[in-house]
Amino acid sequence: MQFITPLDYALLPFYLAFVYAFAYSHRNRKYPKGHPWRRYYIPGLTVKVFGAIFIGLIYAYYYKGGDTFNYFYHAMVINSSFDESFNKWVNLLFHIPDINDGSYYNYISKMEWYSDPASYTVGAITAGLSAFTFNTYLPTAVLFAFLSFSGVWALFRTFASLYPLLVRPIAVAILFIPSVFVWGSGIFKDTVCMFALGWLTYGVFRFLIQKDFSLSNILIAVLSFLLIAKVKLYILLGFIPALLMWLLFIGTQKINNPASKTLAKFVATVAIIIGFLFFMQRFGQELGRFSLEKVAQTSFYTRDYIYYVSGEEGSAYDLGDFDPTIEGMLSKFPLAVNVTLFRPYVWESKKIIVVLSAAEALLFLFVTLKIFFVIGIRKIWTTISTDPTIQFCLIFSIIFAFAVGISSYNFGTLSRYKIPAMPFYALAIILIYYKNKPIQKKLVKFLGV
Repeated sequence: MQFITPLDYALLPFYLAFVYAFAYSHRNRKYPKGHPWRRYYIPGLTVKVFGAIFIGLIYAYYYKGGDTFNYFYHAMVINSSFDESFNKWVNLLFHIPDINDGSYYNYISKMEWYSDPASYTVGAITAGLSAFTFNTYLPTAVLFAFLSFSGVWALFRTFASLYPLLVRPIAVAILFIPSVFVWGSGIFKDTVCMFALGWLTYGVFRFLIQKDFSLSNILIAVLSFLLIAKVKLYILLGFIPALLMWLLFIGTQKINNPASKTLAKFVATVAIIIGFLFFMQRFGQELGRFSLEKVAQTSFYTRDYIYYVSGEEGSAYDLGDFDPTIEGMLSKFPLAVNVTLFRPYVWESKKIIVVLSAAEALLFLFVTLKIFFVIGIRKIWTTISTDPTIQFCLIFSIIFAFAVGISSYNFGTLSRYKIPAMPFYALAIILIYYKNKPIQKKLVKFLGV
């Protein structure tokens, strides 16, 4: 089936005009001339729109298919129920009919992911957007990118308000990482999760740290949490412990006695670890292959399967042999984090799309190493231990990097799965640098280019 047609190209300019007209109006209203955030709004949106169109064209003309078109196909099936009744469309949109409901057989039988709530949710969101684009892929992808940009922008607002003198490097970390705006803009689960993760961080920051207990902030946090739980529950495995530590460590900063502060941090950390393990056990069935019981075995067998399918000529990677146990999996912790943040290496790039990932990974490795040499391990440790925000970013990014690194075993898949970790890791290393160097230092100079 051809998902991108001449109608897509004919309608695309009109939807781009609509999106940018709205964006310019919103920017001018919220961020007048002279506002430090103004200059990043339209460029941030533009890279998102570019990413959505670019990855759609790659899947259409290079891969000749893929998940993004499977989501769109489900959206087309859902929207076809319009011809029968609006009520049926609404019911399918919200996944109300039972899979064995005969009155919906003509639709449910065509949707392979009807019994997969996570994938179906993305298809339903796509259906809601494509109802306004005459069921055309590229205009729908643009609306998808525009919607997801609101979440990424909310994440930027959160940290830019915390560090008003670091707006530019924060914008680079959140808005302009290539893998994030390419894989986090099109019609994918990852786009939905980046949207929700941004709003979740913003909502929690507003009502728990800034003490703004407005109903809107609470609703934003709750709905974002539920959306992530619906689409990719395992993201919360890294985010919630990091978030709790962020909140508790900020609270302990008010304790003046060093011994009491250390004890409070220790007790909080132990409580969070115990709560995390309870969560893993309690929701083992919902977590599926990421549950505490299955994650080690899943990682072990995924490695063998990927290598069997891909072989040495593919995009597979290997972390070495390990026992299919929790202990065996944890023995690969450094290698799993490394593969997520700093691989593929240049010599591991056997496909064009992997070359782009390798270039980005090389830059992350270069910046990380430069910080170690410029700042020094002692100062880095002191900076991390005294800044709860850096701790939050590092805890989440490293836990998440380990989770996807130990379970993906394919650079193509990994480049998509890892994007929630990348802005937070980039934020952490940027904050470490600028906490130890004068604010006036340019990011360009920092990168050494």
